[in-house]
Amino acid sequence: MNEAAGARYAILLRGVNVGGVTVKMADLRNVLEGLGLEHVRTLLASGNAVATSGWDRAEIKVRVEEALRSAFGYDAWVIVLSVPRVAELAAAVPYAPGNPEVHAYVTFSSDPVVLDELTDRAEAAGAEQVRLGPEAVAWTADKGSTLESPFAKEAAKPRYKSATTTRNLRTLQKIAAAE
Repeated sequence: MNEAAGARYAILLRGVNVGGVTVKMADLRNVLEGLGLEHVRTLLASGNAVATSGWDRAEIKVRVEEALRSAFGYDAWVIVLSVPRVAELAAAVPYAPGNPEVHAYVTFSSDPVVLDELTDRAEAAGAEQVRLGPEAVAWTADKGSTLESPFAKEAAKPRYKSATTTRNLRTLQKIAAAE
């Protein structure tokens, strides 16, 4: 049942603190601790947390989504990865995190088939992207036009809402460094 007893996980929430869904990070921490997750730390105000658990990733995902739906009354979706995996993926991004003209992003998916479809559609729309693994793809957007980029337009479609979330590279580096 356990992937690793006491493993450190990143929990990435989709769609919080945008579009009318407000989740205060102190409240998120309380919900996660109430589930029995340990050493919970929230990062930034965009729905990122790290926690220690003996549960496997799938169990964390199910429990956290149910708890968020109950506590905050929205259709919650999360991606759960080990913190070391986040670090590996962040290190594999071929784009510079500090380029003042271009933002580097990683889109994660809980379903590789959905990510395959998304990347195929984004490529057809002209998006530059690099597949990092079965759960992640890196892409860029010019500063100030992220939402208009081909990849972001595809990823915003309702079809991908329940299985994907996106973070910029700098956020991933902070998650990877979280203790």
